[in-house]
Parts: sequence; C-alpha cells; structure tokens
Amino acid sequence: MVDVNRLGQQLTGLTPLARLLAAREQIVGRIVFTTSFGLEDQVLTDLIFANDIAIDVVTLDTGRLFPETYNVWTETEMRYGKRIRAYYPDTAQVEALIDDQGIDGQYLAVAYRKACCNIRKVVPLRRALDGAVAWVTGLRGGQSANRGDMPVAAFDSGFGLIKINPLIDVSRDFLTETVAAHAIPINALHAKGFPSIGCAPCTRAIQPGEDERAGRWWWENENAQNGTAKECGLHVAADGRLTRGMQAQQ
Repeated sequence: MVDVNRLGQQLTGLTPLARLLAAREQIVGRIVFTTSFGLEDQVLTDLIFANDIAIDVVTLDTGRLFPETYNVWTETEMRYGKRIRAYYPDTAQVEALIDDQGIDGQYLAVAYRKACCNIRKVVPLRRALDGAVAWVTGLRGGQSANRGDMPVAAFDSGFGLIKINPLIDVSRDFLTETVAAHAIPINALHAKGFPSIGCAPCTRAIQPGEDERAGRWWWENENAQNGTAKECGLHVAADGRLTRGMQAQQ
C-alpha cells in the first residue's frame, strides 16, 4: 500500500529524474507512461529510456495525428533502440462515430468532439492502463491556468490509480534546455508555433500571449471555470472535473 499523500511530499522538490526513480522504488507493480510525443513527453521518455527505469512507455494513436508526430515517434524508437507500444481505438466504434457525426463532426458540437476524444483516446487509455498501479504523465502547470495547481502525485479517481506528474512544476525553458543538452528528438511543429500538439484537426499554432493549450479545440467557447476547458477527458474524473485531489492511500 502506498501512502499517496506521503509520496507526493517526498517527490516535491526533487528533480524529474529523481521523482521517477523514487516512484519506481516505492510503487510495487506496473507503472505506465503515456506519451503524445510533445516536448514534455520527449524529456520524460529520455529520462526513462536513458536510465533504464522499469516504466512502460506507451502511446495512443488516434488515427488523426500529424505526420510530424509519426516522424518523431520513428526518430525516438531509432534513437533509443526501444519500441513504444501503441494502443488504437476500436474499429467498430470509430466507424459508428463517423457514420453518426461525419469525418469532422467535432467542429459541429462540443458533445461530438468529446465523443470523438472518448473513442479515440479515453477508451484506448483504459486498455493501456489495465493492470497498472501508477500512471506517469507529462502534465505541467505552465501549460494552462486549469493545470496550475495540480500536485506531483495524486490518486486519480477516474482511472483508480496513482498519477505521477514529474514535470508539473518545471518551466518550458527547462525543457528546451534539456532537449538541447541531450539532443532529444522533438516534434518539428514546436518550431512552428505549436507548443501543445494533439490530433491534426483539433490543434492549431497559438498567438503571442495565449496559453500553451490555446490551440487545442480553439473553436470551442467553454466556460473556463468548469474545470474541463481544453481537456479531452484523459485527465478528468468521473464528475467531469480535472483530477487534482490527493487521497490518503491506495
């Protein structure tokens, strides 16, 4: 049994690498890191692979990723000599989704977009996390206002496991300096104004002064106070709110 509250306290103040090592030492069972091949995730992938940390690195291939994302996926596997396991959406569910709302139905209604995210991301994520005790993410407080108060370790009530956010309090400058120092492969779209990269139809470059995630689902005008703005469902609890709370034990 891991005391998540105590784990969070122990991880606070450590470097991202020390957090990963400490989490791996204290948590018994499978730990999964899900990468979308963005800047944050590439830094974490380097830490895990370069230091041979026993954490499974997986990705969710929605079928609608940018070509540049597939390119950096290939570069990453070649660089480290390791495979990154992909989880895909159910074919029948995707066919039914497109039959119902069209190929780009996400632009027509928020409910359509969330249905697409659920089928292409959330359902495959549940399979990826099946049997896992902990989930490592690339969440960072500086990505948007609604992620700013997330802890380094928490109990995720939506997926029923420990969630570790090793980069939650680091700056983007730290990430770019780390990438440069270690020659880590990164997505070419970052140099074109895309700090946050998801599916191609749902991501645009941002304008000066915008939050890093402003380019995600930009056509929506959701209430920023409802806790789910600019989220796809991967990091929200059963009640629809961004998972932040810490639970005493798991």
